[in-house]
Amino acid sequence: MSDVRVRFAPSPTGYLHIGGLRTALYNYLFAKNKGGKYILRIEDTDRSRYVEGAIENLIDALEWAGVKHDEGIIVENGELTQTGEYGPYIQSERLHIYKEYVDELIEKGHAYYCFCSKERIDEVREKQKAKGLAPKYDGYCRSIDKEEAKKRVEAGEEYTIRLKLPVNRDIKFHDAVRGNVTINTKDIDDQVLIKGDGFPTYHLAVIVDDHLMGITHIVRGEEWLPSTPKHVFMYEAFGWEAPEYVHLPTVLNKERKKLSKRQGDVAVGDFKKKGYLPEALVNYLALVGWSPESNKEIFSMDELIDEFSFERVSSTGGVFDKDKLNWVNGQYIRKADLDRITKLAIPYLKEANLITDKDINNRYDSIKTMVSTVQENLSFMAEIPEKVDFYFNDEVKLENEKAEEMIKGEQVPSLFKAFREELNEIDEIDKEFAKGIFKKIQKKTKVKGKNLYMPLRALLTGQLHGPEMADIVLVLGKQNILDRIEYVENNIL
Repeated sequence: MSDVRVRFAPSPTGYLHIGGLRTALYNYLFAKNKGGKYILRIEDTDRSRYVEGAIENLIDALEWAGVKHDEGIIVENGELTQTGEYGPYIQSERLHIYKEYVDELIEKGHAYYCFCSKERIDEVREKQKAKGLAPKYDGYCRSIDKEEAKKRVEAGEEYTIRLKLPVNRDIKFHDAVRGNVTINTKDIDDQVLIKGDGFPTYHLAVIVDDHLMGITHIVRGEEWLPSTPKHVFMYEAFGWEAPEYVHLPTVLNKERKKLSKRQGDVAVGDFKKKGYLPEALVNYLALVGWSPESNKEIFSMDELIDEFSFERVSSTGGVFDKDKLNWVNGQYIRKADLDRITKLAIPYLKEANLITDKDINNRYDSIKTMVSTVQENLSFMAEIPEKVDFYFNDEVKLENEKAEEMIKGEQVPSLFKAFREELNEIDEIDKEFAKGIFKKIQKKTKVKGKNLYMPLRALLTGQLHGPEMADIVLVLGKQNILDRIEYVENNIL
């Protein structure tokens, strides 16, 4: 096999969809597994759908996810630029190249000028639909003499250029996921290659670019499978060796329908905003359509590269299950360095008005300890304000009847009295006090076990289970705990 070269070639039409990230990821994993190159190319020939800033957002999302390309469009010093010897990597900068190759197809008799108006084509398609036929171009301009067509073009007549497919011919190709595929040309349209605005369609540009850039494997979504026979024929028409095809299954929601914005988060930016760790999202996304040989579920990027192959990519849609993603992300949060998690948590705590910049500067260690107490229970970072909310409430909100029952135990007034006495003997709570306070209360009251810890945990957090009690005491501080004791005595006991 020649050196592997693959590309991810999105259109700059907005955000990077989670399905697009998976396509980029599979390209990247395959290239790295084979010691090849992964290229980022921008397909912007549909000018009506171009969105300003979309290329920068796309690159930002891919780099955040750790899916970094070897060639193509990059951002350098805040500016878009290109790196690699096969550029330009933006299709709108390659129009002169497509003109040269479409002229070659016309000269060889594999493409023709079409002068049909949009109204005529729409009318033809409506009639076909009425007869129960698949709507497609009827070949009205196929037989126009080439020289006559050129004269009409020179006279200023509006035109497109279409691919001239052979009549009633089986076109065969092999797909790494679906095996051997055969489609007859009677079921395929004579595809427009150059539009009325002079820009190429995807179908011409992708063939020319992939050939000139030495792409060995076309790895893309299965929605392109019906177009592939046209592409196979064009490779043949140009006399070029066709690449290998890999059509990936669609990313589906839990109802097994295509993942769409209407069902919630589908943009990579949505997951970044909610505080998913990039390595967790990539780990989970790799498993949506691909299965490793082992039952292992947690993979580093290097491990994914080592294990990845198209042989284990499914031909049926992969379900994107948010609950499973949350589980995977939770695994990564628990293993992550506490400083990293604290720094990720701070923007969410600030946005919820739970901390200020002054707190970050003066109480970072306390914030870090607070984050550590809930690190085990986070699915994604945006959850953190609700998880630590109990630290900032003046009231004690009991989670259920069991918590209320525990806090109303007959031993509780003596526990509170002992707790208050110990607090009144110090100026501020330090680590030593936090670690020893419960033994002191036990010694004073002779209460131990769950009769000691559960009511006091309910006092401090409103819950019966959770983080280390010493950490909670340290984060809450003296006055906060005294206020809670008073609140429970006045409102609950």
